[in-house]
Amino acid sequence: MVRKTDSSSRIGRTEDGNALVSRKTFRMPQSTGILSARQRRLAWLGFLLAALQAPVSARLVSDDSWLFSLCVALMVATVLLADDARRRTADARAND
Repeated sequence: MVRKTDSSSRIGRTEDGNALVSRKTFRMPQSTGILSARQRRLAWLGFLLAALQAPVSARLVSDDSWLFSLCVALMVATVLLADDARRRTADARAND
């Protein structure tokens, strides 16, 4: 049995072609970044622990598993930089 599909069966569209309005969405506050203050503190702690653990494990362990700690530290640093950039742009818009 072959089921016919038409344009109304696409996700997010009504039968008349208009986009559905979701009632469960909300706007993010413009003055905040990606992370909350608590998440930001934990991210800094995780970054520092991973960054400090990498050279210590490189010295103590003969394999290259310390590279994983370095990659984790770089990922967390990237998230922190993105959060800083978002906060700066939100602050600049608020001041204008």
